Order: sequence, then structure tokens, then C-alpha cells
Amino acid sequence: MLKLRDGIVELYKKVATSIPRDVEDALKKALQEETEPLAKNSLEIILENISIARNSAVPICQDTGFPVFYAKVPVGLSHELLRKVIVEATRLATQKIPLRANAVDTVTEKNSGDNTGELFPVIHIESTPDQALTIDLMLKGGGSENIGQIYKLPGTLDTGGQSIKVERDLEGVRKCVLDAVFKSQGRGCPPYTVTVAIGGAKDQVTALSKKQLLRKLNDVSPIPEIAAFEKKLFDDINNLGIGTAGLGGKTTTIGVKVAAAHRHPASYFVDVSFACWANRRGRFVW
Repeated sequence: MLKLRDGIVELYKKVATSIPRDVEDALKKALQEETEPLAKNSLEIILENISIARNSAVPICQDTGFPVFYAKVPVGLSHELLRKVIVEATRLATQKIPLRANAVDTVTEKNSGDNTGELFPVIHIESTPDQALTIDLMLKGGGSENIGQIYKLPGTLDTGGQSIKVERDLEGVRKCVLDAVFKSQGRGCPPYTVTVAIGGAKDQVTALSKKQLLRKLNDVSPIPEIAAFEKKLFDDINNLGIGTAGLGGKTTTIGVKVAAAHRHPASYFVDVSFACWANRRGRFVW
């Protein structure tokens, strides 16, 4: 299992130091289209930072995030053994890269010093009939995590001093998403990747919403209604004018992804997740 452990360490290094190409391309496109001087300058600094981090193999941001793993495991491979290897690789990666130690005991307030602890990192495992083990890693920044929101519909939103009713339909979901972005007030380092999940249980939608951050920005939902809804949300969010780093301009989001799960007739939840411009994710196949 040493090769697997070392492969996960290299995955950590890749994700911490190199932005995915689709994210970088979206930021370059935003720079080309931007006319607001402060926002344009911020995008130039962001892209320069991306280049320096990749070429120097140093973390893109001082907050190296909350590690979240999604593993598809072939039948016969022990899930518990994989968890142990991931934890061991996390300790090693914290020293070698290095990663900032972010695992804090909620009761004692003591930092473990190695990015491991109770349910830290987060590890999602599912079985697959495939022969290969596939591991996706997301390094989720704390600032963008803090501005996420969950909504229960129907309800009433208080946005900018206005009381807005939201019903159990896509228009109600749209209002919730715009409310979440408006309330962010430029915190969490935009331009954001914004992901949305609709369903019937709180744990269902929060997990599903965050998992959408793994999707490439240039993919298209196979469900026509969802694909059209993603496009509308993308345009509406960018029309809010929050812009890069909250300084105004044309680009508040570089991508919007939506997922919808079946729900119970009595419940309707909407979860909105954010990634900062440094949407750090990567994959390792073993």
C-alpha cells in the first residue's frame, strides 16, 4: 500500500499547487471580458499567482483547505484499509508539501498539527464494478465554505430589506441561489463556482451540492431543463455586479452546476455551495 499512499501524497501536491485547466481557462476568459479596472487588476494578480504556484510547486493559497475525498473502490478492496492509507498520506502530505495544519478539535480547540482528526479529512467511499480505484480530492477553502446556505421551501427571504416569497419550483430555487450570492457580499474570494442541489433531506442536498464542485466548468447537464437553468443562474449571478474580490465588474461566477434528487412530498430543500476562484480538485487512478 506504500505506492497507493505515495500516489495520494502526489494528488495532494497536484491539487494544492495547480489549478485545474478548466478553472484557469474560465478565469482567463473573465479577464478578457472585464472592463472594471479594479476587477481586471485582481484577475491579473490571480492568474499570476496561479502561474507562480504551478511553476514553483507551492500552494496556491495559504489556506490549503479542508480535504474532501470521493473514492470509487473495486469490489474486494477494504474500505477501512483505504481510509487508513488516506489518513497516513494526509499526515505525510502536510509535512512534505507543506499543507497548513487545519484540523482543530471542536471541544478542546487544539490543532492536531497534521490535518487529521475526528472525521477529518472527510472521506466518501462507494463500491464500483471497475477494476481501477479512482480517488477525487477537493481542498475546500474555509472562506467559501462559510458563505454556503441551505433553504427550506416554501418560505420567505429577507434580501436587501425586501421580503420575497419562494415556492417549491425552479423559480423559487433561483431566488434562493441569488439570495445566497447576494448575502456573500463578496466574501469567500470570488469569482465563485456556485453549485446547487435540490432534494428532500438536509444531508442529501448538502452532500450533493458539494459534490457538484467536482464537475468541470465546461460540462453540460444531460437534463435539458437543468442545463437551461444552470445557464440562467450563471447570467443572473453575474448580473448582480459583485465581481472579482467583491470589487464589481462582469464576473461574479465562473461556473454554475445544479443537481436534483427525488424528494419526499412533504419536504423541499435547496443547498447552495461555493468554491472560491481557487477551485482546487484533482483525480488519482490506481
